[in-house]
Amino acid sequence: MIYFSRIRLNGVAICGLFFMVVCCTASYVPSVGQTQPFAKGADISWLPQMEASGYKFYNSQGKQQDCFQILKDHGINAIRLRTWVNPSQDNASGHCSKDETVVMAQRAKKWGMDVMIDFHYSDTWADPGKQQKPAAWEGHPFPQLLTDVYAYTFEVMTALKKGGITPKWVQVGNETASGMIYPEGSTANWTGLAQLINKGYDAIKAVSPTSKVILHVDQGNNIPRFRAWFDSAQVHKARYDVIGLSYYPYWLTGSPDYTLSIDDLGKNMNDLAARYGKEVMVVEVGGEDTKVQNTYDMLVAVLQRTKAVPNGKGLGVFYWEPEGARSWSQYNLSAWGPDGRPTKALDAFLVP
Repeated sequence: MIYFSRIRLNGVAICGLFFMVVCCTASYVPSVGQTQPFAKGADISWLPQMEASGYKFYNSQGKQQDCFQILKDHGINAIRLRTWVNPSQDNASGHCSKDETVVMAQRAKKWGMDVMIDFHYSDTWADPGKQQKPAAWEGHPFPQLLTDVYAYTFEVMTALKKGGITPKWVQVGNETASGMIYPEGSTANWTGLAQLINKGYDAIKAVSPTSKVILHVDQGNNIPRFRAWFDSAQVHKARYDVIGLSYYPYWLTGSPDYTLSIDDLGKNMNDLAARYGKEVMVVEVGGEDTKVQNTYDMLVAVLQRTKAVPNGKGLGVFYWEPEGARSWSQYNLSAWGPDGRPTKALDAFLVP
């Protein structure tokens, strides 16, 4: 979730899970055909800055440990990393360059974790409220923008490959409900948006044919939003493999409890898988750090709804910046406490 530009730093999606334990723990039956490992992931793109600033991570017993170790011990088996074109050095809204992304991906690989790369196609946060093109691309005519997207994507993917990394998934754009690379890639110009998406897709597949390409929209409980967007993607022949969803009840109007939207999230994933014949995954989720039990319950429910997508088409769930403790980030949707330890919310990923 990237509402840092919106100001994401002091608040991000709550997702509370009131879950009736009986319904939540005992009712899940794996979907027929679900053979690939289910991704239990985390976007931890802030980690290098946190470590550089001296932040210390402690496990649940209070022992200082590598954040990767703590996450792995909580069931995390995949890492998501955002990538910006020419980012600043600002701790909150910078870093995440190509070189930093490669190093982080290599660390994830050493811990036996799969990697997802999230191309924002910006120098900073891209999200539903902000999709600013990189400064270096300003003023370029549309044919040049197509070349820019292909060349940059190819460059990053090649650097990852040279570093020994084959991303399992790669996002072309981040939370692109209104498009990306404004104004040329706005949904007001779907023809142009589809061309930009396809340039990213082609560059990814040219370097890493096995990587699954994700297109990502927010408000995962909003069925009409997703139908309209992916119907347009289909009409304009945008190429992709997986539909990615964000789910943040906290950022919905009025910050309603997750129990009011969780069923719609499940229905939406089932609808998307059937309607477009694609796999789906929740690539961003998060809940308030002060409502630990509620966030735990919400996560269990999200994991279950995703696993229950028919024919094994629900691939996984990624928490957005669980390690991004408020004491460092001022972000209130992490799964880390003021004592430097993970909260109980993170234990949701240990539920079978």
